[in-house]
Amino acid sequence: MRYIDYMQLNPFQKFGYNFSKFFKKLPSNLARFFKMLGRAIVAFFVGIGKGFANYGKRFVKGDIFVKLSYLIFGVSNLVRGQIIKGLLFLLSEAAYICFMMFFGVTYISKFGTLGNVETTEKLSADGFNYVKVYGDNSMLILLYGVLVIVVTILIFAIYIANTKSAYKVYEDKRDGHKIYTFREEMKQFFDEKFHITLMSVPCILIGCFTILPLIFMVLIAFTSYDNAHQPPGNLFTWVGLTNFRDLVSITEGATKAKTFINLAEWTIIWAIFATFSNYIAGMIVALMINKKGIKLKSLWRTLFVVVIAVPQFVSLLLMSQMLQENGAINQFLSLITGQNIGYKFLDTALSARITVIIVNIWIGIPYTILITSGILMNIPADLYESATIDGAGPVKSFMKITLPYMLFVTTPYLITSFIGNINNFNVIYLLTNGGPSTEEYYEAGHTDILVTWLFKLTMGQTHDYNLAAAIGILVFIVCASLSLITFNLTKSAKDEEAFS
Repeated sequence: MRYIDYMQLNPFQKFGYNFSKFFKKLPSNLARFFKMLGRAIVAFFVGIGKGFANYGKRFVKGDIFVKLSYLIFGVSNLVRGQIIKGLLFLLSEAAYICFMMFFGVTYISKFGTLGNVETTEKLSADGFNYVKVYGDNSMLILLYGVLVIVVTILIFAIYIANTKSAYKVYEDKRDGHKIYTFREEMKQFFDEKFHITLMSVPCILIGCFTILPLIFMVLIAFTSYDNAHQPPGNLFTWVGLTNFRDLVSITEGATKAKTFINLAEWTIIWAIFATFSNYIAGMIVALMINKKGIKLKSLWRTLFVVVIAVPQFVSLLLMSQMLQENGAINQFLSLITGQNIGYKFLDTALSARITVIIVNIWIGIPYTILITSGILMNIPADLYESATIDGAGPVKSFMKITLPYMLFVTTPYLITSFIGNINNFNVIYLLTNGGPSTEEYYEAGHTDILVTWLFKLTMGQTHDYNLAAAIGILVFIVCASLSLITFNLTKSAKDEEAFS
């Protein structure tokens, strides 16, 4: 379509055209995205190959002390006067050897089976009582096995750093360059390498409290860790892709797969309505508040901010009580109509889902109002003045100036809101607890989304930790893919200077 033809379309026709254009281009955009991903993977392995090549070159070109450093950490540094650095390398090797001898080998040797000695009961020495003789603990084997693997990866990184340092100090000695002392090298971390110093603590904390638990959770998805396999009394073992197959295999009586598919559909529907209802309603209210001639603007903004000031769980629990059959809303309706209403807002699937979306608007629009109000106040006034001079009315000014500006600035917010609503535990769980319940689903209700179902699987009676971990992985893959693909297709990413 030519640009002049596009400009003659009305707003609804433009929306339809852009909507269809987006889906027409989606396959090619997805292909381009995965092509970029493939290039990144290839570049990663090429980098690994170059690393091994350089590793071999250092060994071949280095002298005897460099070669010895490949076996005994820090030898080259010690010989060339870098005593403290060489000792640190040597101590790290010694510490790792002791760690593996007295701790690591015990758990890594059982990592392939997660234990094979079961807990038993034996007759005590007095011949009257039975005592438990605990065997292997699959949970500890998995946990400490992961720890051993991570420590091994870290020591391998130190080993590579040791070989690089060994060859560099050899080159400096050979070429007559200055060999820096440990103190001088440490000073660099407060000067030209200060960025490394600043980032080291956050990276260590992320590794300890985010990456390690994530690795552990991912591995749980490939085990049989459920209510029937609770350590230390019972062992669990590796089951491969069984848990993922249970979630997607649609066969007769496959309750888990039916529950997963239905809740995944509702999760996407919920995320779409929750995101765009809040966004549109919040934008409309912000436009009304910021309209010229509106008095007491600060008051209206303050009233909506009060909703944010009240803890969300308090509002949701209160709304849950008000929506009950004998709650405040039904009591009020009965009072004004003169008859007992007794409407069951949360007892049917459709009414409960609609109620959840409406209540979420009340909870969510204050955030959108605050964000859009700030953006509206920063749109240059001369744009509206020029549009008015050219004969544009309020609707056309909104479609041509306000909405494009808002979408450009808030697209990342929309993406994060959508992903946040996919994982919006509070609204669903505190308002309906996933109900109304049904026997058609496995440990879930009609308003449960995937994240609340995951919570019930882990905290309920079934303790299906393996199934919950598999759901968590699938949710992560979907959320990460949607975020990356959608953001890279937006104008915010392609043309950052458009509204500068």
